[in-house]
Amino acid sequence: MDLFAALETTRSIRRFTDEPVTDEEILICLRAATQGPSGGNIQPWQFVAVTDAEVKRALGDVYRRAYDRYEPALLKISTIFRSPMEEQSFDRMRKASRHLADHLGEAPALVLVCMPNISMTLSDEQGELDVGTPFASIYPAVQNFMLACRGEGLGTALTTLLCLVEPQVKELLAIPEGFATACHIAVGYPKYPFPAELKRRPVDEIAFGERFGSRLV
Repeated sequence: MDLFAALETTRSIRRFTDEPVTDEEILICLRAATQGPSGGNIQPWQFVAVTDAEVKRALGDVYRRAYDRYEPALLKISTIFRSPMEEQSFDRMRKASRHLADHLGEAPALVLVCMPNISMTLSDEQGELDVGTPFASIYPAVQNFMLACRGEGLGTALTTLLCLVEPQVKELLAIPEGFATACHIAVGYPKYPFPAELKRRPVDEIAFGERFGSRLV
């Protein structure tokens, strides 16, 4: 599909049909993922695709426990909504996230993205040169994967909540020491149609030219 059409309609899909996702479909999207840029071309990504029902169920159980801890903390945040529409949007997101937590193990496929425990921090005579998190070399590949899924008609939901229970996840999937889980992606055919467009804040509200706060156009 057209690149901009994919960009403008790729959203979190948290409700899937029962139609299976094949290994070949996952491989097509993973090939696209590996074309993403990474710092120094280190290509740190490792992927674990899970379609086995028993393993998915076990991952779903630990994810639900993580979400049960996360949700009350989320709801304690004193959120100031800019409009009733924004509050309604947050409520829809919360309900959809709860649904995913209760049904993650039923998703047709789960793809876990791992990377070695590495540091991108260099040093010189003035001290450390902290150039940011090495996870910045993972997420372009993750976005590539999700866009490729969209091109194949597959929906995705990106989450990092399984990081709260990483030891259990690593044990379930035999992920060796020296690796961290960066994120987890539920994959499947969407139960409802993809949106024609996504509601996002207008670019002229968040984009500046030359100096922060100066309108770009």
